[in-house]
Amino acid sequence: MYGGGKGFCKLIKTPNSQLLTFSYLCAKFNLNDMLSEQEQIRRNSLAELYKLGINPYPQAAYPVTVSTTEILEKFDDNNLEQFQEISIAGRIMSRRIMGAASFCELQDAKGRIQLYIKRDEICLGEDKTMYNTVFKRLLDIGDFIGVKGFAFRTQMGEISVHVKELTVLSKSLRPLPIVKEKDGVVYDAFSDPELRYRMRYVDLVVNDKVKDIFITRSRIINSMRNFFNENGCLEVETPVLQAIPGGATARPFITHHNALDIPMYLRIADELYLKRLIVGGFAGVYEFSRNFRNEGMDRTHNPEFTCMEIYVAYKDYLWMMDFTEKMINRVVTEVLGTDTVKVGDNEICFKAPFKRITMIDSIKEKTGIDITGMDEAQLRDVCKQLDVEVDASMGKGKLIDEIFGAKCEGTYIQPTFITDYPVEMSPLCKRHRNNPELTERFELMVNGKELANAYTELNDPIDQRARFEEQMKLSERGDDEAMFIDQDFLRALEYGMPPTSGMGIGIDRFVMLLTGQTTIQEVLLFPMMRPEKVKKVATKEDFMAIGVPEAWAEVLVSNGYTSVEAIKEEKASALREKLNGLRKKNKLDIPALQLEDVEAWQK
Repeated sequence: MYGGGKGFCKLIKTPNSQLLTFSYLCAKFNLNDMLSEQEQIRRNSLAELYKLGINPYPQAAYPVTVSTTEILEKFDDNNLEQFQEISIAGRIMSRRIMGAASFCELQDAKGRIQLYIKRDEICLGEDKTMYNTVFKRLLDIGDFIGVKGFAFRTQMGEISVHVKELTVLSKSLRPLPIVKEKDGVVYDAFSDPELRYRMRYVDLVVNDKVKDIFITRSRIINSMRNFFNENGCLEVETPVLQAIPGGATARPFITHHNALDIPMYLRIADELYLKRLIVGGFAGVYEFSRNFRNEGMDRTHNPEFTCMEIYVAYKDYLWMMDFTEKMINRVVTEVLGTDTVKVGDNEICFKAPFKRITMIDSIKEKTGIDITGMDEAQLRDVCKQLDVEVDASMGKGKLIDEIFGAKCEGTYIQPTFITDYPVEMSPLCKRHRNNPELTERFELMVNGKELANAYTELNDPIDQRARFEEQMKLSERGDDEAMFIDQDFLRALEYGMPPTSGMGIGIDRFVMLLTGQTTIQEVLLFPMMRPEKVKKVATKEDFMAIGVPEAWAEVLVSNGYTSVEAIKEEKASALREKLNGLRKKNKLDIPALQLEDVEAWQK
């Protein structure tokens, strides 16, 4: 019942042969920086567990036979034999110690259940250490335990597990935030976004609904994957490290390959590689890719994000529009059980068909200005008239994009296909069959943001080379998002690519929509964060510099004093009493402090 394990380390003794506290050892040998009082207590409990012969981090697998939710959902008062011999494991999330019997709440990956622990049940002989010492005193909220027993219903009507055997599986050395709820009001919530995103592991433990977001995310991806597979498409993988960052207009992250001694780029898109596979003879390919763009961060952008791209031979953007509409509707209804989603004050309906409007008509509809046939100078005048901010590096495509982004995009709440983009905005897209100034492209706008982007793909290698060269001219003007010329991709096109349509969808934004989140950080397990600011913690030498003897400096460091200012702010008599108390408790072989000693440190 105790779990095995002896001798976690050689016992280190002070000159008077008294065992040092675990936290003192940590400080003495730089095993940790400053510890809070709770952290010190937990480390002392850890040391005591080892002294009892209990390994708080056992190597052996623990036999879990059932989950908490399975017990709660399937427990039947008329079939008590069903859960008579069960084994479950998880974290202790609350405890109610009541003498010889106690209750605690266990949380596993699926949910929580109450445990009933009776001293004489888990300690069958005379030795009651497992209950009186281990469970009541050395275990804490956040610790992992495994229990064996049977399910029953308490007199209060709560389904619980009557524990017959308890095993320590992992000792938690940091206390979890304790989120309390009373009468529907939550207290001490772990809600600071900075802490939640940086310490997602804590967020997932204490905020139940957070895990649901990521379960939904997985279901969305699986539903999309099933739809594509059912339609004859093959899932593939393409390089993340690329010699040329192609397939989109974005600023890349740059790295270096030492063995080849060449610069490399993290992919900004997987488009050009997937099209190579269409050249190679695949009928339809798709990839859920992790993309990287060295750009700004805000509520809807993260430098690292997930995109799904799919390419299907012998199709055009009109077919892809219908295909996308069916896929989106299928995923929404399959995952949520409805085709309507509430996002803030907006209720969004994904029932087909979605609205369709050309980009130029959209700009005309929202601004009253028809930009058809305008050159760069005229577009700059329109931007000035509409107070749209632009710069000298922008060509026609970027100017039109800025107008649409500023005046149109945010107005489309219900799913809307924006179609037929100007050719300057789409260097990889085939020219429109009825108007060579436009391209066969659509973007799906939902809740004021782009969700999907699709083309009738450009498969004319001559036209494609000319488009790349135009992008290079923009780069020379200072546009650091302009595309590179990918000579190998052009060579692939020269071998012949069949008529093809491709579509990309931002997975993170899609998940935001279906889970009702307003920031991308909420749907990324580990969003990009600024480096954590680490507060400088005082060392033994810092205290010695103000006259504290080395032995007492070690005591200060090991007992929670993070700075020299901390001891100067404390009342001298109270500090003397506290430190002498620690000396007595730990039987330290150093002289007792006098008041004048402490006052000298504080000058």
